[in-house]
Amino acid sequence: MKALALLALGLIPVVATAAETRLQPLLAVPDQIVLKDDFSKPAPLKKEHWGARQGTRWTIEDGVLRGRPSTPEYQAKRKDHKGFEPRISAPITPPQFIAEFSVRFSGGSETAAVPFIEFGHHVCRVHLGQGGTEVLADHETTRVAEAKDFKYEAGRWYRVLAEMKGDEFVIQFADGPTFYAKHECFTKPAPSGGNGLGVTGPKDGLAEIDNLTLWSVKSGTQPGWEAARAKLPQFTPVAAKTGPAPKAAKKK
Repeated sequence: MKALALLALGLIPVVATAAETRLQPLLAVPDQIVLKDDFSKPAPLKKEHWGARQGTRWTIEDGVLRGRPSTPEYQAKRKDHKGFEPRISAPITPPQFIAEFSVRFSGGSETAAVPFIEFGHHVCRVHLGQGGTEVLADHETTRVAEAKDFKYEAGRWYRVLAEMKGDEFVIQFADGPTFYAKHECFTKPAPSGGNGLGVTGPKDGLAEIDNLTLWSVKSGTQPGWEAARAKLPQFTPVAAKTGPAPKAAKKK
């Protein structure tokens, strides 16, 4: 009965089966593993590996890295960045990288901005929503890829392989779409905090990460990259509605 109750709440990790699509890098060539964890052993999070953001609470439990929103007490003390959604980043992620991991969002509510996965805070963000999935760049001002038919499903484990090299970015979802984007901001450091892989869950909900591997990459690209790129969906970048509003001009 306890197991059934936990399953209903989305708190039991789903083990990948042999039938799950195996993801392979398309763009970058892996070099060194910089972080690998299946979260099977409860342990304090290392600050050089993980940075919980906005007072949100992250622990290793039930074989996953699980995040919860900040406490009501923390939220009451803040004017902004209250931590309504569980947020975490992995500053150990190399500027150019391959990242493979599983992520799940459950509970709470979707908003116009969350849940999402990002790579460099406000650099490259993958927003999952009921209206589809979009890749946003440059402080969420530009939509550089989208799949309107790949809709957010609460409680679903997503297996992901993401690659960033130079100004190019690829992210594959197992048994789902592959997104390709190219933007000059991918070559620049994050403008503020939250360097590396980042995950943010739904408002008042949970976010979970499992079976993570981060690699640095070699100088070249995959031998078949140009042919693979030609087969990927192409998208003409457009202004994104979710980007920050322009600042008002100061009165003289």
